[in-house]
Amino acid sequence: MKKTFKIGLLPKVAAAIALGLVSGTFAAEWVVKIFITFNGLFSGFLGFCIPLIVVGLIAPGIADMGKHAGRLLIVTVVLAYVFTLFSGFLSYFSGSAVFPSLTGEGSLPDVDVRNPAANAVVPYFSLKIEPVFDVMTALLLAFVIGIGNAFGKGTTIKSAMEEFQAIIAKVIGAVIIPLLPVFIFGIFIEMSYSGAAFGVIAIFGKIILLIFVLHILLLLIMFGIAGGIAKRNPFKLLYRMMPAYMTALGTSSSAATIPVTLNQVKKLGVDDDIADFCVPLCATIHLSGSMLKIVATSLAICIMTGLPHDVLLYAGFIFTLGIMMIAAPGVPGGAIMASVAILQSILHFDENAVGLMIALYISIDSFGTACNVTGDGAIATIVNRYFKR
Repeated sequence: MKKTFKIGLLPKVAAAIALGLVSGTFAAEWVVKIFITFNGLFSGFLGFCIPLIVVGLIAPGIADMGKHAGRLLIVTVVLAYVFTLFSGFLSYFSGSAVFPSLTGEGSLPDVDVRNPAANAVVPYFSLKIEPVFDVMTALLLAFVIGIGNAFGKGTTIKSAMEEFQAIIAKVIGAVIIPLLPVFIFGIFIEMSYSGAAFGVIAIFGKIILLIFVLHILLLLIMFGIAGGIAKRNPFKLLYRMMPAYMTALGTSSSAATIPVTLNQVKKLGVDDDIADFCVPLCATIHLSGSMLKIVATSLAICIMTGLPHDVLLYAGFIFTLGIMMIAAPGVPGGAIMASVAILQSILHFDENAVGLMIALYISIDSFGTACNVTGDGAIATIVNRYFKR
């Protein structure tokens, strides 16, 4: 039986960026127009899907958490949410201090994300695709349905939402994710054609380096807190979790890393029952590394494009994103796809800004996943200490 060789999303995105940069330097205008037209259509389809993604992922997630309600669940979820919020604010304040000197305010004047019509090349045609409802309506609807199912006894709506979740997962996995490299290629061929791309790439490298440093700092803080509460050496705890970190770097999947994470968490001295509960749960609800990436990359794009990024605006963004990170886990691409909704509604990103955001996010996806699963060890250590005491 022949094995099918599959190329991962990260190599595809890297290839799309490289090809876009090269192609834009010599491509004819009609070629660029083709991809700009595709990007407009894909953006419309994505805009239509975003509210449906919010409802399809978040409502079943809230319902499932309510079904298994208990002290252990509540403590674990609260810790995951608090650490996720902390990583968001750490990312925001660090980025606010450093990014302006790395990127410069309004350093992308040739690619105006707030007004796509101002770009030099226009599409052949465009279609206006209206979503069924707006993002905030979708978010509130997801909360109402999810909470209602969590505390209700009915099964009809819950079964329907689980089927709808499967449909949304299929749309993300079979349509949106495969087309993302083409979308990103279109963005970079346009940027290269207009002469703005190479400056952006140089800036991206600096941003990615800072995000990696922040991931390390976040893990040191998390294990410092866990070590203090459990009265253990935090550096030894963190060192013990390194096999999980390295495995996640290779797999880019929290779920695929669960066996290694579980084994290492038990080596931290966490009781088997608590480890067996916390690790699979945290693999889906604890996304501190993902939160850090999304906040940092979105902030960098806001600064580069001159969009507002004050602390009150980002506080609302981080609190909302924290809920979505906990309630919408487990689907490949689910974190970044769910965040697109509030990137558009709160930060006012358009399709170009979203494309840059996705490209940045995917380029460091494995580091965020590694941060997530390693941090699960800190949460399990704290939960173990709390329940043993």
